[in-house]
Amino acid sequence: MMILLAPPTCHTPSEFTFSALKYTFAAMNASNPDTFDLLILVTPHFNLATTTAFLDPFRVANYLTGNSSFRWQLVSSTGDETPTSNGLSISTNSIATTLSSKPDLVLVSSSWVPETHHTVEVTKALVRWSRDGAKLGALDTGTFILARAGLLSNRRATVHYEHIDALIELFPDVTVTEDLFVVDDNRLTCCGGLASVDLALHILRDIGGEGLANATARYLFHHHVRGPETSQNPNSLEPFGQITPSVVRRAIDLMEANLEDPPSIPNICAQLKVSQRHLGRLFKQYVRKSPVLYFRDIRLDRARGLVTQTEMKLSEVAVASGFASQVHFSRAYRGRFGLPPKQDRIEGRVPFEFRAWPMHSPKNA
Repeated sequence: MMILLAPPTCHTPSEFTFSALKYTFAAMNASNPDTFDLLILVTPHFNLATTTAFLDPFRVANYLTGNSSFRWQLVSSTGDETPTSNGLSISTNSIATTLSSKPDLVLVSSSWVPETHHTVEVTKALVRWSRDGAKLGALDTGTFILARAGLLSNRRATVHYEHIDALIELFPDVTVTEDLFVVDDNRLTCCGGLASVDLALHILRDIGGEGLANATARYLFHHHVRGPETSQNPNSLEPFGQITPSVVRRAIDLMEANLEDPPSIPNICAQLKVSQRHLGRLFKQYVRKSPVLYFRDIRLDRARGLVTQTEMKLSEVAVASGFASQVHFSRAYRGRFGLPPKQDRIEGRVPFEFRAWPMHSPKNA
């Protein structure tokens, strides 16, 4: 059965960026007009949950329609059993055996140390698939691999918030956002996690119609489909429903906006017109840390991303994270993560399952 597009009943302005994905099945694949072919290029220690979260809506769509309209395959450089970030392994085909295929959409799914998986073979394959008409995308840190291949130049893109600073630092020609996912013409990037479901459902709607996308979302109990301009970390409501006081959120916003040149807590209190004692009490209640400790920790978290994900000089990382003294920076870094930044630059690139992270020392936990 051929599924034709049904135009969505409503739009937000950002949703029109999906127009590049809108086809009838006949236009998508001349060799088999009833299918939409997905190819997921995975790297060692990729995030399995993110990847299957993206694929599952298409599986459900096939089930609900009784047709194999959507097809997919997982590909890796070697075609061997590929380890995932949670320690499981999954079978893949090799790039060499699939290079002549003509997928409609190619997604790179990567997690830890994406810079080690940017190879000439991967770049050539991505460029070839793009020239053959495939849309290109990325899940999680797969964005780095697309960027290193020169396939995101002068584009908007996103990545998991933990890696945003590194992406900005490494690729100044990419406009980086903190959205859940971004569609810029024929490039799609997604921060990962369950945002992959939202991205897949939007694609499914634009290909198979809103009725099929709604039925798929209901089947998956995904009752609220988020749009592409949704923030990765909305500040109005905590995941378990707790409403953080606005003064705490505004204080955190000020902190996050001034990591390189951090204002003092008294200065923040003056801007918010709140007493230091009151702000401290609210932070203890809702954040479980004092404002001073929280501000120091988010600066160190930013530093850790730059230490382990870029080759910036450690002195530059210290300054970029608001530490005037490199000695103070190294001491604070070791206190939070259990090892100095120079050592973490090496050990911090070991896949998650082989190390403890973030290795908070007991006194700072």
